[in-house]
Amino acid sequence: MSDEVRVADVAGKKVQWDPAQMRKIQEHPCFSEKACHTFGRCHIPVAPKCNIQCNYCIRDFDCVNESRPGVTTRVLNPDESIDMVKKVVDKYDYIKVVGIAGPGEPLANEETFETLRRLHEQYPNVIKCISTNGLLLPDKIDLLQKYDVGNITVTLNAIDPEIGAKIYQFIDYQGKRYTGIEGAKILLSQQLKGIEEAVKRNMIVKINTVYIPGINEDHIPAIAKKVGEMGVYTFNVIPLIAQYKFGNITPPTPEMKRKMQDECGKYVKQMRHCQRCRADAIGKLGHDIQSCLYEKK
Repeated sequence: MSDEVRVADVAGKKVQWDPAQMRKIQEHPCFSEKACHTFGRCHIPVAPKCNIQCNYCIRDFDCVNESRPGVTTRVLNPDESIDMVKKVVDKYDYIKVVGIAGPGEPLANEETFETLRRLHEQYPNVIKCISTNGLLLPDKIDLLQKYDVGNITVTLNAIDPEIGAKIYQFIDYQGKRYTGIEGAKILLSQQLKGIEEAVKRNMIVKINTVYIPGINEDHIPAIAKKVGEMGVYTFNVIPLIAQYKFGNITPPTPEMKRKMQDECGKYVKQMRHCQRCRADAIGKLGHDIQSCLYEKK
C-alpha cells in the first residue's frame, strides 16, 4: 500500500485520509519511508516516569553514545522543551515533526500535556506525535485530540495475556501495582481500547512490536493481523536489544526480522526503516543532530 493513497476500514467503514492527514503521513519520517530521506523529527524528552516495567527496558539519562529508546542526555521541563523546539525549527526547516517518546511513558507525565498545550498554541503547524505503551491511552485520548496529536505509536508486544506476563514485570494503574497475567490483561485491554479510540478519531496509528525470540516470536503475526483489522496505518517489528531481564536472549538476525516483516505484511503495512530512536533524537532518521542544543542558558 503506497503512502500516496490510503483507504482504511475503520469500524466497518471505508475512510479516505484527508489532506491534513496525508501531510501527517507524507512529512513524518517514521510513517513514510520516502519522508525519512527529506524530513526530520525532534523528540523532546519531558517524560521521565513510567507506569510499567518491561523485561527488556532500561531507561538511562546520560548515555550520550547510545542510540536506543529510553536514552536521553537529560530530561527537559516544558519551558526548556519549547526553547528546544524554537531552536530546532528556526535552524532546520526540514524538521516537521515534534514528538514525545520518553524517556519514560509520555502519558504518565503531566509535563507531556503542558508541553503539548504550548506546542498547540505556539507551533500549530508542526506535526505532533506521541509514543506510548497504551496503558493510559483511553484515559488521555481526548486530551491528545484537543492538542492536535495526529500520530500515535503504541508498543504492543502481545495480544495473549499469558505471553504478556512473560514480557512485563509489573504495571501501575489507578494507584495499584499489578503483576503476572492480571497485569498483562489490564494492559492489553487498555491498549486495544486506546487503539480503537485513536482509529475512530482518524489519528494515524503505528504499532511497535518488540521481536523477542523464545517469548513472542510465534505470536507476532497474530498481533499484526489483529491491529490490521482494527485499521492501524503501519506496523513496526523491532528486534530485541538484549538487556535487563532479557539480557541473555539472542536478538533476531536481520534475516529473521525480514521474514517476520514479510509474514506480518500479509495483514498490515510494514515500517522497514526504523532506527530505534533515542528519546531526544533530533534530525533525519539515522542522521541525528547532537550539537549545542543541550547547552544550558
